[in-house]
Amino acid sequence: MSTPAMTGPLTANPNPMSVDTGVFGTWYVTGAVTGLALSQDNRIPGDRSNQTDLGNGQVFIQKTSGQLQFFVQAGGYSLPALGAGYLSANETTSGFYGMVPQAFVKYVPNDHFSLMAGKMPTLIGAEYSFTFENMNIERGLLWNQENAVNRGVMATYVQGPITASLSVNDGFYSHRYNWVVGSLAYTIDKNNSLSFIAGGNTSQTTRSSLAVPLLQNNSQIFNVIYTHLAGPWTITPYLQYTRVPTNTDLGIVHAASTTGVALLANYAFNASFSLASRAEYISSTGSVANGAPSLLYGPGSKAWSLTFTPTYQNKLLFVRAEISYVKASSTTPGFVFGQNFDSTSQSRVMLETGILF
Repeated sequence: MSTPAMTGPLTANPNPMSVDTGVFGTWYVTGAVTGLALSQDNRIPGDRSNQTDLGNGQVFIQKTSGQLQFFVQAGGYSLPALGAGYLSANETTSGFYGMVPQAFVKYVPNDHFSLMAGKMPTLIGAEYSFTFENMNIERGLLWNQENAVNRGVMATYVQGPITASLSVNDGFYSHRYNWVVGSLAYTIDKNNSLSFIAGGNTSQTTRSSLAVPLLQNNSQIFNVIYTHLAGPWTITPYLQYTRVPTNTDLGIVHAASTTGVALLANYAFNASFSLASRAEYISSTGSVANGAPSLLYGPGSKAWSLTFTPTYQNKLLFVRAEISYVKASSTTPGFVFGQNFDSTSQSRVMLETGILF
């Protein structure tokens, strides 16, 4: 199944359960059931140093043939991310995208064109939303500037090695359909691909909630993503730039931006065991003096991270561990880690295990 998308090293069930519904075609039923354990230092108030939780309790139902296709994802989930407090699966599911985080219909009239509508995965970034989809358990610092699930429509055109997509959506799940995102991907050969992505809010949105960060939802974002396959290696470097313009109606008296670079890599020792890693650096502009907003750990702050994720998978069952470290600099007290929001680093150790059926 191509949905949910997975970068590896985890792989979906190659023989998914299917149901022949007759006139409505063949439907496939797959899913992910995973648990998490986490230990961290410099926790923020309300977070815990050690905890266990549900990672995913999700079922995916989809139809992948014919002109009319669909995908429905249902269940609970957590969205652990570097440099941010951990929210439980209950808090995440209720506060972000609900018990049906993705559901869309897809019209495919021919081999070149398709049109999707519904709750869709974003075009932005190199990391997907849910733990099992990515090289690492946690998403990275650059992902924290990106949206994850959009309500809207998306058209895709494929011609040879070129894939172009254009989406009109609600950005950070805001219910305001004023985001436009475009993607252009070029498959150089079977081992190399290059993508350019650009998008942003075309007006302004005042809504703010757990799922809708006010600043990022009024931003523009740009990605350049390259993927290279070489034997046991999968290597994905990418660049990201975001900008939040001045908007006095929203209380943004000075523009601010972030510039980030990341390198994601996975080495497969054999069919079952691999080691994934990620290195990132991100900086922001502005200062407390000029009134710029905080996009990281205070106006003008910077951060880097390292993550290592050894992974073992045997058919449907997998287990993986993770160690990560985040270091921030040029910070503002009140915007960083620890019980007093004044610690500039955080280390985490995580474990995820479960089945992909």
